[in-house]
Amino acid sequence: MTKKVILGMSGGVDSSVSALLLRKQGYEVAGATMNMIPEGELFKEKYCSLANATEEAKLVAKDLGIEHYIIDLKKEFDQAVIESFVKEYSLGYTPNPCVRCNKYIKFGEFFKEIKKLGGDFISTGHYAKVEYDKDKKRYLLKKAKDAKKDQTYFLYNLNQEVLKEVIFPLGDLTKDEVREIGEKSGIVTYSKKDSEEICFINEDDHGNFIKTRNPSVVGVGNFIDEDGNILGKHKGIVYYTIGQRRGLGIALGKRVFVSKINPITKEITLSDDESLYKKYIEVRDYNLISVDDIKRPLEVTVKIRHGVNEYKAMVTQEEDKLLIEFEEPVRAPSRGQSAVMYDGDIVVGGGIIENVW
Repeated sequence: MTKKVILGMSGGVDSSVSALLLRKQGYEVAGATMNMIPEGELFKEKYCSLANATEEAKLVAKDLGIEHYIIDLKKEFDQAVIESFVKEYSLGYTPNPCVRCNKYIKFGEFFKEIKKLGGDFISTGHYAKVEYDKDKKRYLLKKAKDAKKDQTYFLYNLNQEVLKEVIFPLGDLTKDEVREIGEKSGIVTYSKKDSEEICFINEDDHGNFIKTRNPSVVGVGNFIDEDGNILGKHKGIVYYTIGQRRGLGIALGKRVFVSKINPITKEITLSDDESLYKKYIEVRDYNLISVDDIKRPLEVTVKIRHGVNEYKAMVTQEEDKLLIEFEEPVRAPSRGQSAVMYDGDIVVGGGIIENVW
């Protein structure tokens, strides 16, 4: 019996080529576009962009001769991703909305909805791999062939229940190869530029977005030095992140960086670059994939933000948190960002950075 795959379609080349590849592999394929961006003036530009993308996804699905669904998740996305994003910044964190979206929306609410549509599997155009390890009797999340496009950093919250029913068709392809397949197959969006902005924020301006959404949480206060001396005023803690140097709006005659954000006093500490390097991080809300638990210190490499840099470390599990000790101090680990652990190309797991020192 032919298995049915419901593919998250954005109208871009990645999901479109994924549909082609799945069909070639013998699956019955249907596309589904998530309608996530809320309506209203604050989201007007992004809502229009999503509407255009939805139309593109419909056209691609029609060209491929597959069914296309639209699943409305605006309310769920607003509550689980946008509200959390605003709250985290008001607490001095630097959240990653894509991580949260994957956990609660794409592989949470969307996953539930496609099961109602009779999908045996869910698929997306993420660059990652899933493999079953017979010895461990576990599904493993592994890095994609294209290191620059690898998206496992954003997917560490996938559990065994989801991994056994997810297919990532692009894991063994580079982005260039995907575009080439798209062009040869006549996919009209084969050359469409990748979006690197937060999907619900205009011009990548998170501070003004938060101010417009909820002005009471902006948190205006003082810049201080490490001794507590006042250096000047800042426009609100939600505008700043750990390690930031540009856009501070203050001249001190030397290079300084945001090293601490205090959500209670609204003070932002400015320091030299050396002060940003930390040896330890504590991680909350973690998910382990390749193992059930970490019974003894485990040697891993760790990403503290999306990108290619990984750092050697030892990780220890302590009840509801993980303690990560780096071999060498790492620059600017930020509370609210994710720390993702790897064993070679296998994702061990990850979680949210809560404390650094």
